[in-house]
Amino acid sequence: MALLPPFFLDTVVAIGIGDDPSKRQWIGTGFLFGEIVDDNPEIKDKRYKLWLITNKHVLVGLKDIYIKVNATQGTNSKDYKVHLAFNNGRSRWVGHSNEDTDVAALSINPTFLDKEGRKYSFFRSDIDTFNKEKMIEAGISEGDRIFVLGFPLGLVDTEQQYVICRGGNIARIRDHLDNRTNVFLIDAPVFPGNSGGPVILCPSALAIQGTKSINQSALLGIVKAYVPYNDLAFSKQTNRPRIIFEENSGLAAVESTDSILETVDRASRLIKRRMSTGKNRSKNKQR
Repeated sequence: MALLPPFFLDTVVAIGIGDDPSKRQWIGTGFLFGEIVDDNPEIKDKRYKLWLITNKHVLVGLKDIYIKVNATQGTNSKDYKVHLAFNNGRSRWVGHSNEDTDVAALSINPTFLDKEGRKYSFFRSDIDTFNKEKMIEAGISEGDRIFVLGFPLGLVDTEQQYVICRGGNIARIRDHLDNRTNVFLIDAPVFPGNSGGPVILCPSALAIQGTKSINQSALLGIVKAYVPYNDLAFSKQTNRPRIIFEENSGLAAVESTDSILETVDRASRLIKRRMSTGKNRSKNKQR
């Protein structure tokens, strides 16, 4: 029995920095997301454009990152350097248009990964993803179980990439379903390194009377950060606060799949615009 489709594990990659492999630091998590290109039901083999999804705050200020990808055959992984800017300095990754929405998308070439013999998979936008509309239809609510996939505390094996799966439940989502926010809360152990990891709905055959059972695992969103709380240490002499300790509350904020889809759509439009501009410049030069 499995509650998590095995291929979901192959969508997740560790994100690291540092050119020296012996000193490389694994700072975050990302996952591969497939944007459907042609959803014609008469087409047997659907086509998807591949994106690396993570948080803005994981990429901001960096020139390059490394992503670790396993081999199709054997038990070795390989770290690939990914440039985050073009030669002209323009960013290769695209963030959500809302400054506070912490989602970034970077186009990935699957042909390269195939030629390299790398093992990977991706969340399909039309099948493996629950946007707000599908959440409402499925009756998603507080208490539903979830999985968080990622690499907390930089726990990445040097030879093979083994993603860490931790469990929890949805803590608050009604404000998201009521269109008040694109962020919802989960009660799950989230630590530095989990940023950018996928949050997965856990299927369940159990349901109370009048509600629906859920028979599908699906992408619900992307980890943004744990929700901290501050604990004050007071001086016995002055009775004034001297030190502020920031603690992990056990709650974590999650950016919804709607924000992922919006970011990917924005990135696709920017790429098309750049390609169109490049073609026009080429035609003008020929004239």
